[in-house]
Amino acid sequence: MVFRLIKTLAVALVCFLMMAPLVQADVVDDIKKRGKLVVGVKADYKPYGFRDTSGNIVGIEPDLAQEVADKLGVKLELVPVVASNRMEFLKQGKIDLMIATMTDRADRAKMVFILQPNYYSSGTNVLATKKAGLKDWENLRGKPVCGIQGAFYNKRTAKEFGAKIVAFKGTAEVLNALQQGRCIGFVYDDSFIIAKLQDPKWGDYEMPLPTMDDAPWGLAVKHGEYRFYGMMSEMIMKWHASGRIIELEKKYGIEPTPFAIKMHKKYSGKK
Repeated sequence: MVFRLIKTLAVALVCFLMMAPLVQADVVDDIKKRGKLVVGVKADYKPYGFRDTSGNIVGIEPDLAQEVADKLGVKLELVPVVASNRMEFLKQGKIDLMIATMTDRADRAKMVFILQPNYYSSGTNVLATKKAGLKDWENLRGKPVCGIQGAFYNKRTAKEFGAKIVAFKGTAEVLNALQQGRCIGFVYDDSFIIAKLQDPKWGDYEMPLPTMDDAPWGLAVKHGEYRFYGMMSEMIMKWHASGRIIELEKKYGIEPTPFAIKMHKKYSGKK
């Protein structure tokens, strides 16, 4: 009898623990009650998130954020974030959702709830002066290379290829340093570099190295926000199925990326 009672209590405890995340405070309800969705986005990463001539944050990811707000029936507030603070902002509740060019990595998934499927992808490359004459990653050895604080590829570029990383908080500072000759190149996402090279102002620069570490990007919510996670996962699948990501790439002057094309085919059922 006692054994049966203990077993029953154990089963009840397990069920309670499994249900606990479902009965906790829900961010979706909080957002609707507040009447506003707060999303962390980049403000220095054209065309994914950048400021227009009026100072407003625009781009592919702000457009996606607006669609989430529309679905929830609330207003949208965009908060500019950078690689070094975006996860902390989410964990601290300063933002409800992060759509900020973040690479999906296992160590980051321990800190924030990275949504599946991924919505985008990029790899690592270098925006370099043509005068540097770079042909191989080994050409970076012993040379100053600019990077963003908190970017994961800084460590590999320094350790494996011997570059001397000069880290800055944001891309604006890095690009200024690059133009001032304080470094020979900027190690960053190839998607950003490709977009930057479309600007005639960067005609003396190139992306001469083979892209490495191609990796998907993930949206993120706080750990435990299962309902929000489910809603956002469904939205991402619909974006891929409808070709919305490809539409936004074209809107902001980017050729459809292989990742976006692949995901569209996968979720739309097209061959």
